[in-house]
Amino acid sequence: MRLDKYLKVSRLIKRRTVANEACDAGRVMINGKEAKAGTAVKPGDQITISFGNRKVSVEVLTVAETVRKEEAKEMYRYLEGSDVEI
Repeated sequence: MRLDKYLKVSRLIKRRTVANEACDAGRVMINGKEAKAGTAVKPGDQITISFGNRKVSVEVLTVAETVRKEEAKEMYRYLEGSDVEI
């Protein structure tokens, strides 16, 4: 699955266009490397997103074309060092 679509489906970023813009600006990394919107995402990948002065790091657990809102958080898990309140 494309990175921009994964970010939208998993609800890490609310809209695909915003995910595209974040990738184009170099604010999204997969496994420590800057990623483009079309980069393939697979289980086990680590995604880091920079939101201003905050960084969110997650590990991809599953990849699915569509999920219900309640199940979106089951697609990833937060990694230590993320600036996010769980």
